[in-house]
Amino acid sequence: MRNPIGKKVVDIKPSGIRKFFDIVQETEGAISLGVGEPDFDTPWHIRDEGIYSLEKGRTFYTSNSGLKELRQEVSNYISRTQGVTYDPIKEIFITVGGSEAIDLALRAMVDEGDEVLIPQPSYVSYEPCAILADAVPVIIELKEENQFRLTAQEVLDKVTDKTKILVLPFPNNPTGAVMEKEDLEAIAKVVIEKDLYVISDEIYSELTYSGKHVSIVSLPGMKERTILINGFSKAYAMTGWRLGYACGPKEIMEQMVKIHQFAIMCAPTTSQYAAVEALKNGDDDVAMMREQYNHRRRYLLNEFKRIGLTCFEPFGAFYVFPSIKQFGMSSDEFCTRLLKEEKLAVVPGNAFGDCGEGYIRISYAYSLENLKAAMERLESFIERLK
Repeated sequence: MRNPIGKKVVDIKPSGIRKFFDIVQETEGAISLGVGEPDFDTPWHIRDEGIYSLEKGRTFYTSNSGLKELRQEVSNYISRTQGVTYDPIKEIFITVGGSEAIDLALRAMVDEGDEVLIPQPSYVSYEPCAILADAVPVIIELKEENQFRLTAQEVLDKVTDKTKILVLPFPNNPTGAVMEKEDLEAIAKVVIEKDLYVISDEIYSELTYSGKHVSIVSLPGMKERTILINGFSKAYAMTGWRLGYACGPKEIMEQMVKIHQFAIMCAPTTSQYAAVEALKNGDDDVAMMREQYNHRRRYLLNEFKRIGLTCFEPFGAFYVFPSIKQFGMSSDEFCTRLLKEEKLAVVPGNAFGDCGEGYIRISYAYSLENLKAAMERLESFIERLK
């Protein structure tokens, strides 16, 4: 029989995050700080709206683009947070999580051989999605000395006549890095000068701890060059509801929706009704969770300092990215031994790109009680390495 599997898929490496998550499920008594999932329940008033939609029999397909009411609320949200107005009918549509939006944007925008600039360390989906769209991923290595921010010069150094898209993954997973307005202004200048487009993944936009999140779409000339991607998983603790959205120029949205029509049909109806409630009345919930995450963030940074682990201060998302270079072992070896010897699971930095080697990702989307127990195990492990 001929090989039934396509070479392009076989060559893509499995997610390094899931690998350690699967191992920890088989390790009795293990503490996992590996998965970026809020430990909060979805706020009750949001769940209640989902329940009510079921009680009312709202179990039908929505339009391919999503509930009109939800798209209007997305438009209202971006207007009040970024001062940018999107047409809810032509420039916004609802996706199955932010990850689907990333995939659709790349498939809709690139032709075979187009180059996509991907800063790393970053979320694991960008590179494989680019490959599956027949694009050529071009990696930009972010540097700790720049607080893992992307610089305009780094973009310029990688641009060729085949470059079409820049992925902008901030606030960043796994580093927690953020981009300030002046950083984005320098990037925007390059994007316009080189006639590029941007896919801006802003799923952690509400989890910013120093000032207010600034989107590149708010800068002059960038709305028409940017696909803004966001969702409900992180800010509203709605991971299992599988809901995101994309905003962008009408001509790009039309093509993304076309793929969505054939592959998905529409996002879950119950989730969409719950999301309307989240955007209308969820600001206080977001503020409460952000405050708790910030408390955990400060706790971990203080603990790292106490036990002698180097870590730059992240100002976004809910991850820290400490360096383990001083111990003279790979990230995989460090994490494997930590899990085996102390039953503590964290993610190797190289799961987020080769330049993540020498770091580990720790999520603080867990209770302070769990974090304290985890730090005791981490300290015990590090003491044996010294």
